[in-house]
Amino acid sequence: MSGYFRTALLLAAMTALFLGAGYLMAGQGGMIIALLIALGMNAFAYWNSDKVVLRMYNARQVDGRTAPQLHGMVSQLADRAGLPMPKVYIIDSDQPNAFATGRNPRNAAVAATTGLLRSMSSEQVAGVMAHELAHVKNRDTLIMTITATLAGALSMLANFALFFGGSRNNPLGIVGVILMMILAPLAAMLVQMAISRSREYEADRIGAEICGHPLWLAGALERLESASRQIDNMAAERNPATAHMFIINPLHAHKVDRLFSTHPNTANRVARLRAMAGGAGPRG
Repeated sequence: MSGYFRTALLLAAMTALFLGAGYLMAGQGGMIIALLIALGMNAFAYWNSDKVVLRMYNARQVDGRTAPQLHGMVSQLADRAGLPMPKVYIIDSDQPNAFATGRNPRNAAVAATTGLLRSMSSEQVAGVMAHELAHVKNRDTLIMTITATLAGALSMLANFALFFGGSRNNPLGIVGVILMMILAPLAAMLVQMAISRSREYEADRIGAEICGHPLWLAGALERLESASRQIDNMAAERNPATAHMFIINPLHAHKVDRLFSTHPNTANRVARLRAMAGGAGPRG
């Protein structure tokens, strides 16, 4: 099964969750309404989800004048990857992290936190940004951003279940409403996990090829993992549906979030990168 087909199935599963939530909330009428909402959310997410996510994190766009080192680095890496120059953003957050977004390579954006730029060497930052450009090159950014939008909307729908649906039109009564409130966000999280985990390894591999030094990214991942456990990303805590977009799970600071991590094990990612480098070289 190809990666694109598998992703299409997972996005279809996310849409099906909307239908199921609508049915549990208000029967067949609720299912039809949920379908219309899902279609509308998909259309909205295609054109606007990148802007929404960047706004969630109060990301500010920078250029060669306001952030010459980061902007120049991304420009060189994009050229190596054969990609158009993406927009570059900086997020004010002490937690070192980064993500990419955009519906296609010509409308892509990469964002790095101030914590990443302060705490990492230039080589490690290059490894991280190369990883994000790999997501752009693989066209993962649209899938991941739409998934974040749909998951967030589904969680919101679940939270308002009692207000919108009550139990009168619900074929399962109040039990159905409670089930939706509990299971819908959980199911959405599982779909996000399936999409994100399968794409992180590939982005690591291609990112290492783009920057030309797998150990740069390996070292960055180790430091990112350690920092994410110690420093909260409060914007991510408020918007957990976007966690899978980051290079490292920004919710690691809270133990409960590790139960449903949207990212593969960091040690396994690092091991694969060190194998690419032949297992030699200093730790990053």
